Amino acid sequence: MDTTVIDHPLVAHKLTVLRDEQTDSPTFRRLTEELVTLLAYEATREVRVTPVTVTTPVSPAHGVRLALPKPLVVPILRAGLGMLEGMVRLVPTAEVGFVGMVRDEETLQASTYAERLPEDLSGRQCYVLDPMLATGGTLAAAVRFLVDRGADHITCICLLAAPEGIERLSALLDDLKVPCNLVLAGVDDRLNEKGYIVPGLGDAGDRLYGVV
Repeated sequence: MDTTVIDHPLVAHKLTVLRDEQTDSPTFRRLTEELVTLLAYEATREVRVTPVTVTTPVSPAHGVRLALPKPLVVPILRAGLGMLEGMVRLVPTAEVGFVGMVRDEETLQASTYAERLPEDLSGRQCYVLDPMLATGGTLAAAVRFLVDRGADHITCICLLAAPEGIERLSALLDDLKVPCNLVLAGVDDRLNEKGYIVPGLGDAGDRLYGVV
């Protein structure tokens, strides 16, 4: 698993504001979208393209277009939804699917409770959106779910990760037969005894949408 941590002052600035407990939900949502667009620029570096020729007002020009099948963006419900707009702003022609994963707070194991995806993902590049990579179980389960459907290239985009989560995700996906990339805005110190990232930014879902 290739891991990239984006080193950019705008990324650091927006992440700092997201961390602040005084940041309200509307601002948190807006900054999340902006931050994801910045991350998506790097995350799509290996997006597949096909050569084309277009006609400018002056002469023919050689270029590229996104290849078929179209990339598939997959936010993990519910917090991943807050990242969706920022991703499709950069890749508006991508298709969107959804996976609902829930983590047992005692065992920290993830299970699927809902999905809206094509049955056959053969030849698809998938971009998985999940704000926090904590224990790694949820993201690993989502990646395996997509690979089992036939996806052949996975890129995970997260705002924050704990070192333990990165290590466990890499271990859980060690036998994966398809390329898997991880793109992050930052790596924090550790997980606490409850499996939360420290210092982190709190529960991303609650801060995006309120406590339910």
